[in-house]
Amino acid sequence: MDKKKSLLLLATTAAVTLAYNALKPVKSKVKVVEPFDIDRYLGKWYEIARLDFKWEKGLSQVTATYNKNDDGSIAVNNQGFLDHKNKWKQSIGKAKFKDSPKKGALKVSFFGPFYSGYHIVKLDHNYQYALVFGDNLDYMWILSREKNIPDEVKLAYLEYARKSGFAIENLVWTQQD
Repeated sequence: MDKKKSLLLLATTAAVTLAYNALKPVKSKVKVVEPFDIDRYLGKWYEIARLDFKWEKGLSQVTATYNKNDDGSIAVNNQGFLDHKNKWKQSIGKAKFKDSPKKGALKVSFFGPFYSGYHIVKLDHNYQYALVFGDNLDYMWILSREKNIPDEVKLAYLEYARKSGFAIENLVWTQQD
C-alpha cells in the first residue's frame, strides 16, 4: 500500500473512532474500586455474564487471564470456545492503568494503539468476584474465580449495573463446562 493510501486509511480510521466516541452512550465518571491491588487481581477469571459484542458472539467457556509484563503493563489473555465451529478462540492484549495503580481503572488494547476502558466497579474483599464496566453502556462483565457465583453476589452486581444504566436483560450468561 502506498503512503497516500496509508494516510487516507489512518485518517478515516481516526475520523470513525472520533465519531463513534462522540455518539456512543457514555458512562461518565465511573466510580471504580479504590484501593485496588493489581497483584491480587492477577490470574484467571471465569466470565459469568456479559453484554454480548462481536468478538464474544457464540462463545462459551470464556476466561480472562491477567499477568504482569516486565514493563509494568498487564498481559491480557481472553479465550473462549466457539461452539458452532467447535474450536477455541483467543485474543491477546495488554492493559495499563488510567491513573493510579491504586484505582481499578485500566485501559485495555487488543488492536495496537487503540484502548478501551476497563473499570472494575465492584470487587469483593477476597478478590473472588468482580463487576467490570467498559467506557459505555455496551460493555459489562461479571467475573468469578470459579465457574459460578453465589446468588447474593450476582443479585447485588445486577442491581448495581441496572442502577448504573445497563440493560441487564440483555446479558448473556456464559456456559462454563
